[in-house]
Amino acid sequence: MIYLRLFYEFFKVGLFSVGGGLATIPFLQDLGARTGWFSAADLADMIAVSESTPGPMGVNMSTYVGYTIGLGQGGLGPIGGPLGAVVGVLGLITPSIIVILIIAGFLKKFRDSAVVNAVFSGLRPASTALITAAGWSVAVIALFQNLNLLTTDGISVTVPYWPAILIAVAVFICMRIPKLKKLHPILYIAAAAVVGIVFQL
Repeated sequence: MIYLRLFYEFFKVGLFSVGGGLATIPFLQDLGARTGWFSAADLADMIAVSESTPGPMGVNMSTYVGYTIGLGQGGLGPIGGPLGAVVGVLGLITPSIIVILIIAGFLKKFRDSAVVNAVFSGLRPASTALITAAGWSVAVIALFQNLNLLTTDGISVTVPYWPAILIAVAVFICMRIPKLKKLHPILYIAAAAVVGIVFQL
């Protein structure tokens, strides 16, 4: 049943994505490639929407994927989408709940343990690496596009996507100007959204 698979797949994402929402991106890339539930372009859109809406990014993304899969493949009509969203979120957060409950019972006792401190020290660079890899992947998706050349071999060439690059450069320049740097990030997000709508990027 699709809902059981939704829970299982997001349970794995929640179990291994140490470091928060951005750390889920590599796992979501793998999930999309394995299941076909969403493409790399869909993932980039999900990240943009998740970063623009309230709540943790991982939860927002699991809600979106669960909703679309439940609505399309759940077989329960209109209630399939909301049910899929709930199942996706529960799958993502259940590992954290279990781990926190276990750790809460032992952390006070082993707070000064060298082994516990060493484990946390090892998790920090792993989380940093996951987030860095995720950021690089998102940058590539956002700033470059694949063009399928009209040949019998079906050759695909990756080229810069200049409208997105120009938006990124404009925001970077604005962030260097003290008065503009003080503006709320949502204003930059809204401005980029307007530009995308007007120019159909």
